[in-house]
Amino acid sequence: MELSQQNLPSWTLFLAVCAVGIGGTFQYGYNVSIINAPTQHIHKFLNETWTSRYHKELNPDLLTFLWSVIASIFSLGGLCGALIGGSMAIRLGRKGALLMNNIIAILACILMGISFPTGLFELLIIGRFLIGINSGIGICVQPLYIGEIAPKHLRGGMAMGTSIFLTGGILTGQIIGLRELLGGETYWPLLLSSSCFPAFAQLLFLPWFPESPRYLLIDRGDELSCAKALKRFHGSSEYQREMEDIQRERFALDGEKPKKPWQLFTDRGVRWQLITVIVMTMGQQLSGINAIYFYATYIFEQAGISAEKIPYVTLGTGACECLTALTCGLLIDYVGRRYLVIGGYLLMTLWSIVLTFSLTYQELYSWVPYVSMTSIFAFILSFGLGPGGITNTLTAELFIQSSRPAAYVIGGTTSWISFFTIGMLFPFIVNELKQYCFLVFLLECSLVAAFIFLVIPETKNKSFLEIKKEFHKLNFGRNTEKKDTELYERRQLRDEF
Repeated sequence: MELSQQNLPSWTLFLAVCAVGIGGTFQYGYNVSIINAPTQHIHKFLNETWTSRYHKELNPDLLTFLWSVIASIFSLGGLCGALIGGSMAIRLGRKGALLMNNIIAILACILMGISFPTGLFELLIIGRFLIGINSGIGICVQPLYIGEIAPKHLRGGMAMGTSIFLTGGILTGQIIGLRELLGGETYWPLLLSSSCFPAFAQLLFLPWFPESPRYLLIDRGDELSCAKALKRFHGSSEYQREMEDIQRERFALDGEKPKKPWQLFTDRGVRWQLITVIVMTMGQQLSGINAIYFYATYIFEQAGISAEKIPYVTLGTGACECLTALTCGLLIDYVGRRYLVIGGYLLMTLWSIVLTFSLTYQELYSWVPYVSMTSIFAFILSFGLGPGGITNTLTAELFIQSSRPAAYVIGGTTSWISFFTIGMLFPFIVNELKQYCFLVFLLECSLVAAFIFLVIPETKNKSFLEIKKEFHKLNFGRNTEKKDTELYERRQLRDEF
């Protein structure tokens, strides 16, 4: 059965997704991944620098503290990037914000690259903070741009570009970080500086593509530029339908200005959309995926894999995530968001149960470690098929133009705070509960699946205004008259002025 031309994005749309992805979420995945490979080399660099500077050995506790700062300050930078990403997208445009973001990445790479020859580990800390800001902005603005240029029948698959490039960044970082490439003692400064290549690639290719048509018409009021952008993305024969959809949204907004993040918390019209974004973002970070990676090395060792070969087996986990992101991108506009994300969380619940039992009886039977190893890959596949990719897609779909940048700021902030919190608490959870930590994640996955089932409507093939109407009953009550909603909207507009 042949796919109709309507079910495939134009080459311009496809290449635009690639141009924003390489300098957006790819950077996030890549920089999360590459810091693991040179851990021992950075420890040595810290020791040698401290000894040459102060003529005494570095205290082991202080060494652990400095390494923790280098590793975790990335999250603090990401939080700062998420907080400013929405404002940049409004002031500079989606495309302008992404282009400006690359300057931060290049500066970060220079600082990390010269930290070793200058003997200044402080530059490494500053560089990690700046690359965190770059990742925070990218993960906020990239899905905003993709969600706004995609036609509604392809929006899910194109928005999965966010997840595909993120997982592609993780896999690429794992490969480049192998000791045969840039993971060795000689080349680790080059490894940390290699983030400049995606930044230069985006600076080279993104200027060839138009700004978001929705931003041009609704935020800037530039109808001519919007029409030109739509013709580039959709062709002269198809652009009129997209133009009409944007015009309807512009008319419904009636000149409403972009909202600030704090205004969404008092806006009854987006109450359940906001709750959904917060619950799903926290659910994604607290789902147990970090526990899976923590236990992976131990389980691989128990299965008889030598320590030298474990980094190559770990590549399989990165390949798994990348494969499921691609699969989800192909399925999302056919199966729908609800089925994939609920199914993903339920499968993760199942594999949490299997892992709890297999880790408990790991040494009892020789075949049990292989069950654990299979469960790890199955858990990663389940995560990538649902929660890993669809969370960002839904954030773009649940809000109209005036609320969308602020929603991404709130979602991004929630994500980075959850990421930092689980990073801080996870070692204590594992120490106290051991393998039973998966029972905590089992409960969390079950609760998020139940919430999605009860609250979130299917958004497949629906315009942003149609999705807003779906949430109307939840936000205002089922028996609310249309005039009540109109009164609310008039009051809201009056408050804006």
